[in-house]
Formats: sequence, C-alpha cells, structure tokens
Amino acid sequence: MSMLRNEKMSLALVLFNLFIAFVGIGLAVPVMPSLARELDLSGEQMGYLISAFAFAQLLASPITGVWVDTIGRKKMIVMGLFLFSFSEVLFGIGNQVWVLFLSRILGGISDAFIMPAVTAYIADRTSLEDRAKVLGYQAAAISGGFIIGPGIGGFIADLGIRAPFFFAAAFALGAALISVFILKEPLSKEQLENNRKRKKQVSFLAEIKKSFQPIYFVPLVIVFVLAFGLAAYEMMFSLFVDRKFGFTAKQIAVIITVGSIMGVVAQILFFGKLIAKFGERKMIHGTLMTAAIFIFASVFVSSYWSILAVTCIVFFACDLLRPSVTTLLSKLAGENQGFVAGMNSTYTSLGIIIGPALGGILFDININFPYIGAAVILLAAFTMSVLWKSKVRLKT
Repeated sequence: MSMLRNEKMSLALVLFNLFIAFVGIGLAVPVMPSLARELDLSGEQMGYLISAFAFAQLLASPITGVWVDTIGRKKMIVMGLFLFSFSEVLFGIGNQVWVLFLSRILGGISDAFIMPAVTAYIADRTSLEDRAKVLGYQAAAISGGFIIGPGIGGFIADLGIRAPFFFAAAFALGAALISVFILKEPLSKEQLENNRKRKKQVSFLAEIKKSFQPIYFVPLVIVFVLAFGLAAYEMMFSLFVDRKFGFTAKQIAVIITVGSIMGVVAQILFFGKLIAKFGERKMIHGTLMTAAIFIFASVFVSSYWSILAVTCIVFFACDLLRPSVTTLLSKLAGENQGFVAGMNSTYTSLGIIIGPALGGILFDININFPYIGAAVILLAAFTMSVLWKSKVRLKT
C-alpha cells in the first residue's frame, strides 16, 4: 500500500512540475505588450521571440530525448526546472534584445528537458491500462497551466511588468528543489548503464532519421499536424474574429478561456474512459475528423454564441487528440520511451513554428484561408492515420 502511495505521489509531483512550468510560461503573456512598448520592440521582433522558444526546443528535443534514457528521468526534470528558472530571471532583468532572445532560447531548451522526461516517467510508473488516464492528466496539466498562468500574471503585473518573470522563476526553483529531495528515479543504475552502452553517441540527424521508421512516422506526423493546425487556429483566431466581426478583447478572451477549460475537463474526466472504450486509433481518427470539420465550420458561422460553440468543440477534439497520440506512441516505444518522447516534443515544436507563420501568410491573402488550410491538413492526417498499419500489436 505504501509503495502504491509513493507511486501516486511521484506521478503527482512530476505532473505538478509540468503544470508549474506552463504556468510560468503563461504568467508573462499579459505583460508582453507592455514590455514591447518599454523596449520599443516591433511586432516582427516579438514574433521572433515567440518562435525562438519553439525553435530551440525543436533542435534540443531529439538529443534530450536520448539523454532521458541515459542520464535519467529525475535529473532531466530537475535540470530543466533549474534552467527554466534561470531563463525567466534573465528575461526579467533583460534590457537588450539579445538578452531576451537568449532567455527564450534557454527556455525552449529547458522545455525540451522537462517534457520528454515527464512523459517517459509516466510510462515507467504506469501500467498500459492506466497510462492513457495519466497521460490525459499530463495534457490537462499543460492546458491548465496555460489557462491559469495569464490570469495570475495579470494580477502579479500590478507589482510591475517584470514581476511575473521573477514569480515564474521562483515557482520553477521551488519545484526543482522539491523534486531533488522527493522525486525517485524510476530507472535503476543498471538500466541507465545499459542505455548508455546502446546509445554512446547522440546525433540530431540520426535521431530525426530514426523517427521516419514506419512504426513511429505516422503518429509523429499527426503530432506535427495537431500542433500546426492548433497553433495556426489559435494564433489567427483573435485576428480573424476582430477583422471579421469586431469582437472585443474581452469577448475573445472568454471564448479562448471557455474552450480551454472544456479541453481540460475532457482530459481529466473523459479521456481515460474513452480510450478504454474505443482505443487510441479510433480516438485519433474521430478527433482528427471532428477538429477538421469544425475548424472548417468556423469560416461559415457568424454569431458570437455559434463561434463560441464551434471553438469549444475544436478545443475539445484537439485536447483529446493530443494525449491519444502520446499514449499510442508510448505503447509503441518499448524501451525507447525517451527517444519517442523527445520526438513528440520535436514534431510539436516544428508544428508551432510553421503553423503560425504559414497561417499569417494565408491570412494576408484571405482571412478564411488559414482555417481552410488547417482543416485540409487535418483531413490529410486523418486519411494517413486510417491507412497506416503498425507492425506492432498493442496490448490493451
């Protein structure tokens, strides 16, 4: 009984660490426009700052994914939290653009440390039957951090526009110190040593090439498509409804917040039960199709309440799709949990980089094109996932 209690405490702690990291990211959101005015940053520079985080995560994730298997889950989580804390302090004190970019790059690298390690830790500490439910909690921790972070940041900003960055640093530092003393490494010294012998050299290109193996490629493409489509949808949403309907900032915030909360509720309450009933593949098929249909429907709806309803369904589908793919990849990974978790992070980062950029280009041509394009890409991923046949038989 005590062992089971310790297992649950360890899982709760790694999920809390992930939640804290994403709260820290969200804390800064409300003050970014004020910071841009203070430092006289252009919109282009702000866009590059956003991309720098995802780009650094993209480059680091294949390597850190291997380190998760060779250095250990706990060390990667702790190092990632310390690095994230330092990056937030650096952003808080930075008065030059290069310092801000350095901070964002270090933040992206820290995320590449934390995300694969948490996913692999969950895979180590859960049975195949329970893994989907806990990975649903992982997705909820990420979404919840994004939702709560900006709200907390808005209140903290009353202390000064730099204050949220220092609070984020303090949260991450506290989580790192707690993890040092409480978190247990799930891999034995023998397992780590065996992993080191099997993976003596880490090559970015070799790890990317490995991700093209048929067993991994289609699920990872779906990860990319999800990140691409959702990033394009979310980044263009405020511009879309502002230009088309003249929605206020408050109306836009309500829609995004309600949609995000719907996703978190779905992940916590329904995901495990839905996976148990339908399995990962059917969940992936259903959520891809649902997301594609309702993103396309966004082009045709016009009232505030219909847009709210459509957006909630899109968020609901995407927030069920993400842990479905993660669970499938975890089951396919076997002893390569770190590698697969790293590739999951890599393909997510790639989608976040490309999605908003292409969405912006399409938006300048026609405000409906980003949504139409995202729907088409999701439908293509749906077709690919239906045709894909894995050689590995999943245990259920």
